[in-house]
Amino acid sequence: MLTIVQATCTNGELVLSEKLSPELEGKTIQILILEPTQSIQTIDDGESKIHQFLEKVNNYSFRLPPDYQFNREEIYEQ
Repeated sequence: MLTIVQATCTNGELVLSEKLSPELEGKTIQILILEPTQSIQTIDDGESKIHQFLEKVNNYSFRLPPDYQFNREEIYEQ
């Protein structure tokens, strides 16, 4: 899961601009801190590119059945 949330550092703690999903309760998450010298436009452009990439992944992805097995021998015979 990829979520981008803005936060403010206050007294060494992060104060998020919005609440996190209840699905994250009890889980450890990774946080990427972007320096404040980066413009909001740079952050928005990066976020936009991430969303575009994820849209493409979703458009060209499909689920395989749990019992699916790839038959390598059939490919090697060709």
